[in-house]
Amino acid sequence: MTSTHLLEPDFLRRLETLTLLSRRMARSGVRGERRSPTLGRGVEFADYRSYQAGDDYRYIDWHIYSRLDRLFVKLFSEEEDINVHLLVDRSASMALAPAAEISAASSSGSILAGLPAMSKLDYAVRVAAAIGYIGLVSLDRVGAAGFDRRVTGALGPGRGRGQTLHLFRFLSGLTPGDRSDLSAAMREYVHTTRRRGLLVLLSDLLMPGGVADGLKLARAHHFDLFVIHILSEEDLAPPFAGDLRLIDSESGAGMEVTVDGPALRAYLRARDRYLADLEQFCLRHRIEYLRTTTAVPFPDLILRYLRVGGLIA
Repeated sequence: MTSTHLLEPDFLRRLETLTLLSRRMARSGVRGERRSPTLGRGVEFADYRSYQAGDDYRYIDWHIYSRLDRLFVKLFSEEEDINVHLLVDRSASMALAPAAEISAASSSGSILAGLPAMSKLDYAVRVAAAIGYIGLVSLDRVGAAGFDRRVTGALGPGRGRGQTLHLFRFLSGLTPGDRSDLSAAMREYVHTTRRRGLLVLLSDLLMPGGVADGLKLARAHHFDLFVIHILSEEDLAPPFAGDLRLIDSESGAGMEVTVDGPALRAYLRARDRYLADLEQFCLRHRIEYLRTTTAVPFPDLILRYLRVGGLIA
């Protein structure tokens, strides 16, 4: 996928009316374009409060004092950048887009006629490009990185519409990598990233070592974490039957299985338990979580579901 074909011009124009949301706007040290909930010394008057010992005399409103004989200090709203981090899983499992997915999705009417099925990595790259573009147009600072069992490439934070091509080129260059290890990759990322802020993780979360440690590490380092869980239809409901040899796409390990009614029902029970546990984990740790599949039309995810999920407005 080339950088010039990531997002259509008409779609980019629709994104320009949107902004990213963050529960906590990390101080970047640079006054930006977005209103922070912090009240302090800034460029625009916000409110008054009663004088308290230690307040700076320069912010006392002496006109009010002359009328009420009481001391009030002026409060100003500060404007700060959001630092946006796009962390894209490029492990081997993200590259899969089996033919079975195309036929299953098409027969259910869940993708548009004539629209080719994307791999999970292609889908994640497009979502990251859209989120990053929204941030750049809003003058947030946007950076990106890819990972498998380690961080395998990073684009430093940039600000402004002029950084769009750099971001799109970087994302377009993400190719399928090795096996995944979120804990190791996140440990490397949080210790080499100076600015905290909104961290958007795009991954299928299919990792032998699990995802709990990696997600908790991001929260412990004060990132505002939003997880976009990208699965294929085949991940959710394997369209296979009979005696098969399954090959792990990342480790290469094989397993002989017989896929029949009881085996498929056991798989679906395990799937539901895993997804429910993941949602509960994110809820307990104040991590925003949104699950999608590559069968969901890409514009719907950005313009509809990410709004409902609270990432954009």
